Amino acid sequence: MPTTVNRDPRVVREMFDAIARRYDFLNHLLSLNLDRLWRRRAARELASEPGDLILDLCGGTGDLSVEVARSAPDGLVVCCDYSHPMLARAAPKIRKKRIHEQCVLLEADGLRLPFPPGTFHGVTVAFGVRNLADMDTGLLEMLRVLRPGGKLVVLEFSSPSAPVLSSLYRMYLERILPRLGDVVSGRRGPYGYLSSTISGFPDPASLAGRIRELGFAAVGWTCLTGGIVAIHSARKGPS
Repeated sequence: MPTTVNRDPRVVREMFDAIARRYDFLNHLLSLNLDRLWRRRAARELASEPGDLILDLCGGTGDLSVEVARSAPDGLVVCCDYSHPMLARAAPKIRKKRIHEQCVLLEADGLRLPFPPGTFHGVTVAFGVRNLADMDTGLLEMLRVLRPGGKLVVLEFSSPSAPVLSSLYRMYLERILPRLGDVVSGRRGPYGYLSSTISGFPDPASLAGRIRELGFAAVGWTCLTGGIVAIHSARKGPS
């Protein structure tokens, strides 16, 4: 397993471009379909209201955008990602779900969002902040585009606290996920990269502290599936 992770934006974009075709299938396979449940829970945590404007950053193939749109009648979800092939996979999914009037696709850099301050009622990110070249800069951009009182929801991988589950999970990350992912995707390397970013990601308390230090308020988190993932939530304070 690599000890360092190359988060050069061009390299990361090319990697996601290359695996876009098999991305959904592998997400469901490698998580035993639990990723669907995790995204549904993240959408519920956002608790958006009718008419809200929501940014789904690092939206990829649109799975979280779909869940958010379903839970926010008459709202608008902007599914934003910097990989064109990933967004191309989202487009037919959104049409099939008949939410194309509620969900728009935007190709943009998460570190330089093309929105004025205070645009969105909520921002969601599923399994994306660890892929940002500079996570703090990305979080500050999310804070900037949120309205005062707006909510941030971050769904990310974590580390189980139970010793037995932790050992099994680490073995899965290091030995099974990279090999199976690369075989099914037909690309060598991407799932080794993903495994490395998961292993090196801050624990929930550390990530919550980082979010708080950047200026968010009401920071908290909930662990799911024995701590394999965590849903972080925070709000932008009054201006």
